[in-house]
Amino acid sequence: MSTFRYNLNGRWFKGNCHIHTPASDGGTSVAGLSAMYAGQGYDFLCRTDHWVASDVAADTEEYPLLWLDGVELHGRDYGDSYYHVLCLGKFTGLDERMGIVAGMEAVRAQGGMVIMAHPAWLGNTLADAQRYGFHGVEVYNHVCRWLNGKGDGLVYWNAVLQHAPQTLALAVDDAHCRPEHPGWNGGWVMVNAPERTREAIMAALWQGHFYSTCGPIIASLEYDGENMTVYSSPVQFARLVGPTHHGARVGSFDGHTLTEATFKIPPEWAYAYLELEDTCGRRAWTNTLLV
Repeated sequence: MSTFRYNLNGRWFKGNCHIHTPASDGGTSVAGLSAMYAGQGYDFLCRTDHWVASDVAADTEEYPLLWLDGVELHGRDYGDSYYHVLCLGKFTGLDERMGIVAGMEAVRAQGGMVIMAHPAWLGNTLADAQRYGFHGVEVYNHVCRWLNGKGDGLVYWNAVLQHAPQTLALAVDDAHCRPEHPGWNGGWVMVNAPERTREAIMAALWQGHFYSTCGPIIASLEYDGENMTVYSSPVQFARLVGPTHHGARVGSFDGHTLTEATFKIPPEWAYAYLELEDTCGRRAWTNTLLV
C-alpha cells in the first residue's frame, strides 16, 4: 500500500544544491556567496566544485548560512555518453583520472547522493538518464537556461520515473558568479526538516521531504488517503502530473489566481507529482507524492 511521502512536521529551509566556488570554476568566494544567498533568505548551500570534494567541517570561518558538502563529477562513460553528475555528501579519494563511472561508484560507496545534472544542456538521451540509477534529476538548472535555454530536465525526470518512481527532482542554480557567468537565485529547493543542521537537511533531502521551485511557494500539503490538497502562494495553474498523458489541472487564463487545489490521485498511476505555475510562468514541483 502506498503512503504519503511528505513529513511536514518540521520547518521549511531554503537551499541551493549546486554552487561553484574558486576551488574549481566559480568566481566568488565562499564568504561572498554566503552573504549573497543569505541576503535572499537562503538557509543552506552545497559546495559542488568540479572533481573537488568539499570539507565544510574543516572550514573554521563563520557564515550567515549552513554549508553542506558535495562535488560535481564530469566525464564520458564506457559508451562515450558525456555526463555531469551532482553528488551530495562528504567524499574522499576522488580524482578526475578515475573517470566518471568509477567516480560515481566511489560516491555511492561513501553513502552519497548522485543526481543527473542539466541533461538537456549536455544533449543526453533518455537512455542516458535511465542508465545509472540516479537518485535524482535536475528538473531545472538556472545557469543552463540563461546560457542557451536548455535548463529544463522534466522530460528526463519523467522518463526515469517510469521505471524508478521514487527518483527525486531538484531545481538548482549551478551558480558560478563570474562577470561572464552571472546567473544565480533562479532555482532552489525548500526542505522540510526539524532543524537547520547538516544531518537534518541531508536526511530530509534523502527522504524527498522537499520541493523545487523557481518562485511559487508551497505552504502545506495534505493527503487523506485519496485526495491531495496543496496550499500555496497565488498561482495561475496547479497540475497533478501522472505517467504519459495522464494528469489533472485547475486554473484558468482569465487572470484569476488560486492558493488551494485538491486532486484525487488515481490508484492505478505508477507515480504522481504536483506542478504549480504562477502568472509569470515560474513553476514549482513536488517529488512524487506516494511511496
